[in-house]
Amino acid sequence: MDRSSRHSSGWSQVRKFMNSRDSLRVLDIGPTSPTNIAYVTGLGHSIYMTNLVAEAAKPEWRLPPAEEGEPEQYDIERFISTNLAFTGREFDVVLFWDIADYLPQPLVGPILNHIQQVMVRDGQLLAFFHTKEGGKDAAFCRYHLTDSDVIDMQRAGDYPLLQIYNNRQVERLFASFSSYRFFLAKDNLQEVIVTR
Repeated sequence: MDRSSRHSSGWSQVRKFMNSRDSLRVLDIGPTSPTNIAYVTGLGHSIYMTNLVAEAAKPEWRLPPAEEGEPEQYDIERFISTNLAFTGREFDVVLFWDIADYLPQPLVGPILNHIQQVMVRDGQLLAFFHTKEGGKDAAFCRYHLTDSDVIDMQRAGDYPLLQIYNNRQVERLFASFSSYRFFLAKDNLQEVIVTR
């Protein structure tokens, strides 16, 4: 599949962080990218991958609603223990990409809370959020790392964009982290670096 490229100020900051330290643990949340595995291990770091969007789309995580007409419920605890079980590992860098926009809303907060718990102090998380201008037709992509301020994007499935977060909602998602920093982008993605 074809790839497109975009400048990423957030990736630029995370890349500097990764280049300045040894033996980091990186969690890449998205479809598996051999490019990312080669890039991260080439720097002497270890990488762990999990594709939460594909997993969350499976019907096995849905619970029947308590009453007819109520919103869908999810087995959140089982989803997290199955898909985010790291057997005591802690992560220095989390590449969260735009995953929050494609996950069922009830899963987003609990997943971010769990990720915070498995990050080291001062660890960094990179997240992207679609803006309203991106529209509901934004393609779900795999992000490929490069040794520059550019990342490559490649369509990775037909998962629908489930929600768009405004700045205030993004701030609330990361309220329990120590800090966050927004980066303006020229396209329809907003970038945030969050520090544990």
